[in-house]
Amino acid sequence: MKPLAALCRSFAAPAAVAAAMMLAACGAEVAGAAASVGSLQAQQATQARAQQQQIVDGLKAGQAAGLARAASAAD
Repeated sequence: MKPLAALCRSFAAPAAVAAAMMLAACGAEVAGAAASVGSLQAQQATQARAQQQQIVDGLKAGQAAGLARAASAAD
């Protein structure tokens, strides 16, 4: 029968390899999730800029219409 210390050493290496593989898999999953979140945030930022531009365009059109009414009322 093997001494307890030798038995522990024989299981330590495979356990360390298994633990390292599990941590690597978790890291890959976290990196994938981070990439997905980054992509989603980029899409949201693009949509927000488009909405902002629509609002600015609407305000400019309203201002132009107001100025045109004021000019025609002055005539």
